[in-house]
Amino acid sequence: MGFGGISIWQLLIILVIIVLLFGTKRLRGIGSDLGSAIKGFRNSVKDPEETAESAAPAAQPQQPQIKAEVKDSTPVSTEATKTPEQR
Repeated sequence: MGFGGISIWQLLIILVIIVLLFGTKRLRGIGSDLGSAIKGFRNSVKDPEETAESAAPAAQPQQPQIKAEVKDSTPVSTEATKTPEQR
């Protein structure tokens, strides 16, 4: 018995049918595409913080930060901030 009640001979027959339907070139292309996708997925799962940090500086150049001090501030009441009871 093989996988899930399928014998090795049945698996070989299924493999031959798949090769006849798709051809070896197409199966090779599908295999390489699948391998690249798995490799990319593993790299993204492996170090998500590292890839996020390396992508952030390239996407956003550093801007000098300007800080302004507010010496005197008084609250201003506007119509938009008043509740219906205050109007």
